[in-house]
Amino acid sequence: LFDGIYPFYPQQRKAAGFDISTIIVIVVFLTLACSFLLIIPGIRGRARLYWTFRVLLSLFVGVVIVVVQFTGDWETGWVQANTSYKSFSHAVVNADIGLHIGLEGVNITLKGNPVNQINETINYNEHFSWSFDANYDRSYSEGLEKGLPSPILYVAEKFTTQSPCAVHRQYRISGHYASATLWVAFCTWIISNILFSMPALVYGGYMLLVTGAFVIFSLLSFSTVRNSPMCLIQIGTATLHIAYGASFWLTLVIGLLCFVAGITVVALHHLNLDLLKTFFDLREDKAEEYQEMTEVFVNYHFMNKAL
Repeated sequence: LFDGIYPFYPQQRKAAGFDISTIIVIVVFLTLACSFLLIIPGIRGRARLYWTFRVLLSLFVGVVIVVVQFTGDWETGWVQANTSYKSFSHAVVNADIGLHIGLEGVNITLKGNPVNQINETINYNEHFSWSFDANYDRSYSEGLEKGLPSPILYVAEKFTTQSPCAVHRQYRISGHYASATLWVAFCTWIISNILFSMPALVYGGYMLLVTGAFVIFSLLSFSTVRNSPMCLIQIGTATLHIAYGASFWLTLVIGLLCFVAGITVVALHHLNLDLLKTFFDLREDKAEEYQEMTEVFVNYHFMNKAL
C-alpha cells in the first residue's frame, strides 16, 4: 500500500455486501447495546425484562435504518456463464457474475469457477458510484483504462448516462430520495425515544407511526426504478436477472414493525393505560399512592430548640 491506496488502482475496492461505513455504524450500536446490558442487572423485577425488550428493539430499528443506506444489496442478481475474459482476447472463462445495487451506486463482482483460470486469479469486485458527489461515467472510464474484465465493463455500461437503457437518472434520483427519507425516519426514531423517556407515551407512539411512514416512503421511492424497464443483461448464453435484495426486505420489515409498535402504544393508551405504564415501568404502587398518614410523631426536643 502507498498512502492507503492499492498500487495501480486509483480507488479502493468495496465489498459487495458492506463497506467500512456499515462496520462503523454496527460497532456504535453494539457499543450502546453492551453498555445497556452492563447496567440492566440494577433494574429489579419484571421491569428488567421490559427494559431489555424495549431498548434492544429500539436499537435494532435504529441500526437498520442507518445501515441499509450504506449496503449494496437493495437489488441483486447472479448468473453463472461461460464468457470472454478481456477485450482482444479469445480466452473464455466460467465465472459467476453478480450485480448488487445500492442507494449510492452499484457493485459488480466476477468470480471464476474455479478462481484460478488461464494463469490468473479471477476474483473481482468493483464499485461504481452515482451519488451526487460522484461521477459514474468517470468511474466507468477509469475501469476501461485499468483494463477490467469484459463482463464487469459490460454490466457497468448498462448504467452509464449514455447507455440506451436510460436507467442511470432513475436509479440516481430514486436512491437519493430514498436515502433522504430514511434519514428523516432516523430523526423521528430519535424523537420517539425522547418522548418515551420524558414520558409522553402516546406521542412516542405517534412518532413511531411517523417513523414507519417515512421508512415505507423510502421503499416507494426506490421502487420507482421499476417504472424504467431494465435492458436485458445477456452474458454468453445466460441472462442476469435482478430482484429486490435483503436490504429492501429488511427495511420493509422495520417499517411494518414501527407501525405495529406505534399502533400498539396508541391503542393501549386509550384502552388500558395501566398496562402501558407497567410496560414502561411508570405505574405507581397503589398501596403507596393511596396511603394515608394516620399518626404523626413529633420530636419536641428539636421543636423547642428551633423555637
